[in-house]
Amino acid sequence: MSLPAVRLVRARYPAAQLVVVARPWVAGIYTRESAVDRVIPYSAAGGWRDLGGKVRFAGKLRKEGFDCAILLQNAFEAAMLAWLARIPVRIGYERDARGWLLTTPVPVPKKDETSRHERYYYLELLRRAGILEQIPIESPIRLEGVERARAAGMSRFAQLSLPQPVVGVAPGAAYGGAKRWLPERFAQAASQIVAARGGSVALFGSAAEQAPCKVIEAILQADGIPVLTLAGKTSLAEYVDLAAACRVFLSNDSGAMHVASAVDVPTVAIFGATDHSTTGPCGSLCRVVREPVDCSPCLLRECPIDHRCMTRITAEQVAQAALGIHPPPGNSQL
Repeated sequence: MSLPAVRLVRARYPAAQLVVVARPWVAGIYTRESAVDRVIPYSAAGGWRDLGGKVRFAGKLRKEGFDCAILLQNAFEAAMLAWLARIPVRIGYERDARGWLLTTPVPVPKKDETSRHERYYYLELLRRAGILEQIPIESPIRLEGVERARAAGMSRFAQLSLPQPVVGVAPGAAYGGAKRWLPERFAQAASQIVAARGGSVALFGSAAEQAPCKVIEAILQADGIPVLTLAGKTSLAEYVDLAAACRVFLSNDSGAMHVASAVDVPTVAIFGATDHSTTGPCGSLCRVVREPVDCSPCLLRECPIDHRCMTRITAEQVAQAALGIHPPPGNSQL
């Protein structure tokens, strides 16, 4: 969701060296971007842990001699690192008690002062800091090199003996259980799609998300559907390629969802505890399935009652949403 802002910084300063500091598990997104010259991975523990690692990392940044730091992240830690690195211009939202660490503290937008989606929150920072004159009306999120990624993913699926078309499924969500639809229903929805279109199913996620993938895998195997669990077995770069090669993608509100959307794959996102208007997928081939209930979006990690926002969503709803997405005629892979 930060990519539109990163690209507009590059457009504003075409001759500058643009370096992104990112956690290792997301660094691969930025290394694909032609707008980014370099990526510096940051691996110190979050919060107040590993202060020595933070100080050493700030020293590394100080040696780089950066002129300006634009802090898209809200955390105090990000501002502290830029301050310790003695970067002369430090731009960021004035929140989390970090205003004194910034040279350009930007007031946080009030409700309804900007478009609700998170990508506009980053763009508004640039506008208020004087980097942008105005925010683009449309800021789609699309990764670069989609066609190349799709070809690589198709080749890898062939090596793994997964018949095309492949239905991608990501049943996890790092934030908590309240964001997760039932694994059994993911299996049912994927089964219905394969029954209509043929092919196979690939299951994605982190190593910590192998348990729901195994549940789905067992159900699909019992139905005689070719299926492979890749959770915890791919790098981010490999996942981008494989997601791009999927015929359709089913996911909770997660990073996997955003990547699938950003590589122009028909994506069905199941939302419950979180707000699709702020963190939903942005691609033209995306559909959100949700069941409006009084307590949603609650933004809680775990549901304190009966998880009705998710349990009321049926496999049929998700399968029909997926089967109803019609890519443009020029997209022969889909």
